[in-house]
Amino acid sequence: MNTSFITNIFATVILAIVLYFFLPILASDLPNQLSAAVGVLVGGLFVPALLKLFSSANSSSDNDGTSEVSTLYVGNLPYRADEEAVQEHFEQQGNVVSVRLMKDRRTGKRKGYGFVEMHPKGAAKAIKNLNDSTFQERTLKVRLAKEKIEEE
Repeated sequence: MNTSFITNIFATVILAIVLYFFLPILASDLPNQLSAAVGVLVGGLFVPALLKLFSSANSSSDNDGTSEVSTLYVGNLPYRADEEAVQEHFEQQGNVVSVRLMKDRRTGKRKGYGFVEMHPKGAAKAIKNLNDSTFQERTLKVRLAKEKIEEE
């Protein structure tokens, strides 16, 4: 399940409980069942909007105002290197979004290349500092990945 969906439900339930107890105090002639229904309705309408507002504000501050991601091709990787080791190596240059190391479908062994997604500033720094550098006794080739062309 999507974590934002669970967060929305949790926040809606909390708001319904709060309104269940406080609406009868504010409007003494309002039954508890109606105040609970109003709480669920208000929570269902306002909570997703508020969470979206807060999450967009947090995500823009986390990555310097850019939501773009650059994909780097990383070649000549050691076959023993795993995603975690590659991520740690590239995080010295900037924020790493994801690491995908390619494997042979038949054997499951790594092919010696992969892709690292980073924010553009970190990607530029990684290309500059890590291309032709040594990683686990291999000389890495780091460059911007070419866009995948989809065939129809």
